[in-house]
Amino acid sequence: MDITSIVLEQTTDVTERIAERVRELRAAHGWSLDALANKCGVSRSMISLVERGEASPTAVVLDKLATALGVVLAALFDSPAFTAAKRIDPVARHKDQLLWQDPDSGYRRRNVSPVGVSQPMHIVEVHFPARARVAFETSTRDACVHQQVWVLDGAITVTVGTDRHQLHEGDCLAMQLDQPTMFHNPTRKPARYAVVIASDPHVQR
Repeated sequence: MDITSIVLEQTTDVTERIAERVRELRAAHGWSLDALANKCGVSRSMISLVERGEASPTAVVLDKLATALGVVLAALFDSPAFTAAKRIDPVARHKDQLLWQDPDSGYRRRNVSPVGVSQPMHIVEVHFPARARVAFETSTRDACVHQQVWVLDGAITVTVGTDRHQLHEGDCLAMQLDQPTMFHNPTRKPARYAVVIASDPHVQR
């Protein structure tokens, strides 16, 4: 089975997992659909579709929801809340790591980190198509979130605020998620990079 078939096979499961996580996090805040919509700038109807598992949201929409809900984007792909009685496996086997493809840009992300482990970082592997572009508009966050982008293959351009960084194989960019950010692959070849995200909820902005 090729990677495209695997991604398509996981689509339903991923959509339902995102739906459960958004519902769970919204309930934890005690927010109505309207309250979350006002907080994140995503329409109430879209959030409702996401929570019912009837929409495949783009990475940009997910980033807005995650920011409003006080988590990093990768956390929306976690399983629903773990109870203290559940055993958390500290190893995430490659075959079990969740794959998701952005329906807008076509970029494909793999959540590498074990699910449910109580650590402040997430590791994500991204396959970025040639000429693809994704612009994350959110900037204000309740927690301080740091991110490092390490290019494994190819080349990408990352714009953080007004600063543009051209990254090639082996380059690593350290950044803080407090400004609009855009990822762009200006080449004719796909790129692959790793993202390490760490948040400190005790440091407020």
